[in-house]
Amino acid sequence: MPTLNLGILAHVDAGKTSLTERLLYAHGAVATLGSVDAGSATTDSGELERERGITIRSAVASFALGDLRVNLIDTPGHPDFIAEVERALAVLDGAVLVLSAVEGVQAQTRVLLRSLRRLGIPTLVFVNKIDRAGARGDALLADIRAKLGVAVVALNAVRDPGGPAAEAVPRAWAGAAAEILADHDDELLAALVDGHEPGPAELRDRLAAQTGAGHVHPLFFGSATTGAGTGQLAEGIATLLRPRPVDDDTADDARGLVFAVERGVAYLRLFSGVVRERQRLVLHRPGPDGTTAPIRGRVTAVEVVGAAGAELTAGGIGRLHGLRGVRVGDRLGGSGDPVPAALFSPPSLESLVRPRDPAQQGRLHAVLTALADEDPLIRARAVPGGGTSVLLHGAVQREVLADRLARDFGLAVEFGEIRPVYFERVTGTGECVIAFDPRRPNDFWATVGLRVEPGPPGSGLRYIRDVQPGAVPQAFHRATEEAVRRTVEQGLYGWEVVDCTVTVIRTGYRAPISAAADFRGLAPVVLLRALRDAGTRVCEPCQAFEAEVPAAAVSAVLGRLALLGADVTGSAERDGSWLVTGRLPARLTHEFAGALPGLTHGEGALWSRPGPDRPLRGPAPREPRRDGNPLRYEEYRRFLAARSPQAATVTAPTSGGTSAGHSGRANR
Repeated sequence: MPTLNLGILAHVDAGKTSLTERLLYAHGAVATLGSVDAGSATTDSGELERERGITIRSAVASFALGDLRVNLIDTPGHPDFIAEVERALAVLDGAVLVLSAVEGVQAQTRVLLRSLRRLGIPTLVFVNKIDRAGARGDALLADIRAKLGVAVVALNAVRDPGGPAAEAVPRAWAGAAAEILADHDDELLAALVDGHEPGPAELRDRLAAQTGAGHVHPLFFGSATTGAGTGQLAEGIATLLRPRPVDDDTADDARGLVFAVERGVAYLRLFSGVVRERQRLVLHRPGPDGTTAPIRGRVTAVEVVGAAGAELTAGGIGRLHGLRGVRVGDRLGGSGDPVPAALFSPPSLESLVRPRDPAQQGRLHAVLTALADEDPLIRARAVPGGGTSVLLHGAVQREVLADRLARDFGLAVEFGEIRPVYFERVTGTGECVIAFDPRRPNDFWATVGLRVEPGPPGSGLRYIRDVQPGAVPQAFHRATEEAVRRTVEQGLYGWEVVDCTVTVIRTGYRAPISAAADFRGLAPVVLLRALRDAGTRVCEPCQAFEAEVPAAAVSAVLGRLALLGADVTGSAERDGSWLVTGRLPARLTHEFAGALPGLTHGEGALWSRPGPDRPLRGPAPREPRRDGNPLRYEEYRRFLAARSPQAATVTAPTSGGTSAGHSGRANR
């Protein structure tokens, strides 16, 4: 049976979970109709989702539509959980974009459709809530076409909108559809010019082809609550959307993508090949520099969504058990496949979380680290004074995380204020060499020399050994590299240093006295002195934005952008409105998005994507150090002594510890 992986996406409260429940119930996948308000929705399986009436995690449910199996992927609508949406988009064959017949096109509606079109995902539009007061029928079509800027073909109509008697009725759509389809079909255009309009069956085939190509978007009116129009939508799903072509199921080369992890169970969309129980798999984890690292494991159990048996075939989605350490974004096979660019910015905010019971601090950190495997964007790190810092998209996500820690893990926690996340970029080249002196036996018994220089944006940390192979044992090299990678997490101002190259330019040891701990302890001192020689600048992540606003609101919008410190790169008139483009600090994007409806009387729309960062304006903020501050050696020595009593006797480096460019180079 062919499988169609279908995403349900919408602005928050447009009714996507209700539509999911209606489709599952109507096609026999569930015995009773679930309700968001009653907390009985099938795809909102968590207690918190049921209580709040919002989708937090992407969920997968399945139903049969004739000889087609449909895997429904219900995604969150709240902007704080946009990362969940991004993951789901990567595994879809098609999508249904839901909007309200009352509110019409909303900001998130436009953002989602633009993302779907960018990825080439065929999309149907479902106008929900035709039974609600204030609902519009055909009067909404022109608004949808204008605000979404796409070709829409309405395949049904509304009778008596705005009340419980509202119905979705058939529409004579062929004539209007033919004119729209002719814009991308020269053969059809020629036939229409000659006065020959194809029949409904041929037009349906041409509509399906152009839907798959993303030229048009079939639209259905209806109500997920009453079921009106949902049968017509189901017919559209079956006839207008097609499963993504897959390779032969018997192929040895299995390729897939892990798009969700829940309690150690990996959700895998398989693009080719077969995955079976007890099979050994090699997953590839994308790194920040574009490389991948292999992750090996054995599958202990396979649950195929919507099917019996323990064999996952191409095109399907399965829950894989037994893959220890698996993370969202891991790829099965195809290690050389390019990693798609992120559609949405990573979290730019962080908050400190502490347990109410200080004795639970270690357990809290372990739990947050485990949750980071399910959601790599939640980076957890320990901070001085007890506590753990986590990355967030917004305040709602913070509240949800606190509830989940309490419900699932019995951890009562307190969050601090949400604050921006910054980072440091290297501005020049610096070197430092510190050599051991056998006349001072209490020094580190190691010689380490490092050069640091900036790398291109997005390159991550590049670590190079420019020393003679075999000059020191491999264990000492590993200790040095581990220390370097840990040290760049806090630069001169205490923020993470990104996109730089660190080169080992000198190394040495004294047998049998030297140990890996000597290199592990000395490398941070050398690296930070090299960074001081090179210099760093505190930067902040930004988003490139496009804001479409009515002409009367341009001045107000530009004024608010100026107050927020945005870099406006252009403004141009387009179809009676103005398009303003620029760059805005990611920490302020939510604020601008929240202000835009008021500035534009609800008519403005905002699109944003990860953009180039920029140096932070004003005094550079400092982050408290967690590494004992290797730039202040006595303070660092006390830090090492507290962690390891046997290290308490180390003393400050000799004159060999000066920055490269001065006496440090004499020790090379």
